[in-house]
Amino acid sequence: MTRPDEPGARDAPTHYRNEGIRTLLSTFEHGDPDELLRLRDILGDLQQSAFGVFLFVAILPAFIPIPGLGGAVSGPLTILIGLQMLVGLRKPWLPAFIANRGPRRGTGQRFVGKIAPLLRWLDRLLKPRLSWLLDALPAHALTGVMLVLIGLLLSLPIPFTNYLFGVILLFFALALLERDGGLLLVCWAAATASIVVFGVTSDQLVELLQHWWAKLT
Repeated sequence: MTRPDEPGARDAPTHYRNEGIRTLLSTFEHGDPDELLRLRDILGDLQQSAFGVFLFVAILPAFIPIPGLGGAVSGPLTILIGLQMLVGLRKPWLPAFIANRGPRRGTGQRFVGKIAPLLRWLDRLLKPRLSWLLDALPAHALTGVMLVLIGLLLSLPIPFTNYLFGVILLFFALALLERDGGLLLVCWAAATASIVVFGVTSDQLVELLQHWWAKLT
């Protein structure tokens, strides 16, 4: 398989293995809870599920009930994932300071344990379909745009929204894991509604965009 940093990586055809929710479960289920799971090791051998697993790991802090922590960590990581999908990468590129970090296995075990019934139910329900929504470059880029915008909103101190954005991103991760274009369509709709409701009405977002625009001009 062509590496993301090699010429032609954006357009190279990809042959996928059968990876999905079971890959995610097996990553966290067994082992020392205190073991640090570095992202480079988690993602190293993955193909089509790499962005899905990376997104799943990235949103774990969003579900920690400590004000400000979830958005400060999960938001920028989600933006990084979205930007890479927007420019057409098919596998994540990890800078060293991110590649060598990751969650403790116990953190993943606790979160997966809470949602395991949902994951196992979805494992039976979700399936590869509408694959062009995951493979076509415009659709891939649109998913990237959605992740950037939701990641940006997650980074802002908008009260009571961490769990909402976290759930939307969780379903994005599952759609990418299972290559389910039907679920991806639902994610696009949910993300668009959230961007319209919270983005347009958020003073923080407006101020941030004005600040960026002032810098560019």
